[in-house]
Amino acid sequence: MRKLAIFLSIAVLAAISAVALAACGGGGSGSGTTSESTSESNAGGSAGEGGGSEGGTLKGAYTSFPDYMDPQISYTAEGWTAMRPVYIPLLAYKAAPGEEGAEIIPGLAKEMPKITNGDKTYTMFLREGLKYSNGEPIKAGDFKYAVERCFLTNSGGSPFYTDIVGAEQFAKTKKGGISGIKVNEKTGEIVINLEKPQGTFLNELALMFVAPVPQNTPNEDQSASPPPASGPYMITKSQPGRGWDYERNPYWAKDNGKQMTEIPSGHVDKIEIEVNRNQSTQVNDIESGKLNWIFDPPPTDRYQEVKEKFEGTQFKPEPTISTYYFWMNQTTEPFSNKKVREAVNYAVDPAALERIYTGQVVGTQQILPPGMPGYKKFELFPHNMKKAKELIAESGVKDKEITVWTDTESPNNDAGTYYQGVLKELGFNVELKILNADNYFTVIGNTSTPNLDTGWADWFEDFPHPNDFFDILLNGESIQPTNNQNFSQINVKPLNEKINKLAEEQLGPQQESKYAELDEEFMKEATWAPYGTRTLSLFVSEDINLETAIWNPTFETELTSLEFKK
Repeated sequence: MRKLAIFLSIAVLAAISAVALAACGGGGSGSGTTSESTSESNAGGSAGEGGGSEGGTLKGAYTSFPDYMDPQISYTAEGWTAMRPVYIPLLAYKAAPGEEGAEIIPGLAKEMPKITNGDKTYTMFLREGLKYSNGEPIKAGDFKYAVERCFLTNSGGSPFYTDIVGAEQFAKTKKGGISGIKVNEKTGEIVINLEKPQGTFLNELALMFVAPVPQNTPNEDQSASPPPASGPYMITKSQPGRGWDYERNPYWAKDNGKQMTEIPSGHVDKIEIEVNRNQSTQVNDIESGKLNWIFDPPPTDRYQEVKEKFEGTQFKPEPTISTYYFWMNQTTEPFSNKKVREAVNYAVDPAALERIYTGQVVGTQQILPPGMPGYKKFELFPHNMKKAKELIAESGVKDKEITVWTDTESPNNDAGTYYQGVLKELGFNVELKILNADNYFTVIGNTSTPNLDTGWADWFEDFPHPNDFFDILLNGESIQPTNNQNFSQINVKPLNEKINKLAEEQLGPQQESKYAELDEEFMKEATWAPYGTRTLSLFVSEDINLETAIWNPTFETELTSLEFKK
């Protein structure tokens, strides 16, 4: 998933693919004495396994506000990390690091689905007696509404669910509901019928997009007033652009947590997240104890300093399954010209970008990142500026005005400046637009935005399946007017068909080989100019237990894992 506005990203997921934690405000680690209410609120999970202190208020910081604080719409690591402890889908990813964190477990559903009808029908039952944080019962119909709300809000995640019977028609008309989802409010039965088998559908049922919400939730962005929670925490205040706060969901201990014992209840009583645009100040605040956790890595000019001083005690580098790249809009000149796209790929130097990211990016020139099934290293465009200029001359393109887009977060802003320089060297007249990271992906995901020529982006895994790096990002059928993720707007019918066919199959060695071939086919089209895969980090104050803090491959920092030391 395109998860990190900085990254993420993870982002973010997932993968991302990472959220906000913070200081022991109001009492620090010493404030974490376990009251009766605190110990009750840990009913759903193993609260004190790490031997830390229970309770207290954590204070954290993000460099930018999430794209949306709304489970059906958010598609960044910032948003997914933030909402991970708040909204639970029917299925969920295990709160664990590494491969274990990609394991799918029952969430609001009693058990894993029964799959029948040639892998086209999924049957589940909602757990009984579940409640939202406002006391309202969670109903089977809330799942159906959540899926429909994805389409009603033009969510970037809606293409995941177009193979549900009736979903494609509903996407067009926004009327009549999705006929392929049948629910029984009395028994809690949920039956989902697909048009064709979908090898990733279990993964997609575990994504935030289809986490149930009350059916009176408006079909518009709810970032300023997020829906009631089904998870261990609820968002009590959300101020877009400024920050948000959490408290424990009172119905988690009473009802939900007692049934969902595999989902951690968390250790702290409150979390307060602020948006602080100055990443260096965030580092200072971690060192002083003013903050307990920061979402984004330290800025590039302080990364090595922090790593050398705190690694192993307060700081952990975290490799990710991600691809950083420059997209090129193939619907307009000059990037509708394949020779121009090839030239850009030869001109972009991953080694230079490794230096810009101070070693936090490992150079690559393909779509699938290392660690993703189907990855097979190749290099079609070794850095060669002379070759790039020859291709520009052959293309016949001269003196073209180009707009390059990137966001404000370090070092993405520097990557955009570098890319501007590369395009100028190729002979283009280049304007650089650096947007506030809060709404960067919203702006470039709106296909009516003027001058969407080329720019920076990243993608962190939603789940460990190569289709996640092709279907929404590169399938022409996934292009949509708002919240679009196919920034290059590539639409090559034979490649679309290959994506669709592979998506129907269960992943195995043969399919992995085909995804590796698909990776090379898209790069022969010079679809993107990929330049690296990212390492992120977990950085906490000295009174947070680093040993028990969990980094999940899709959700990054598991906020429920953060605890104060005794």
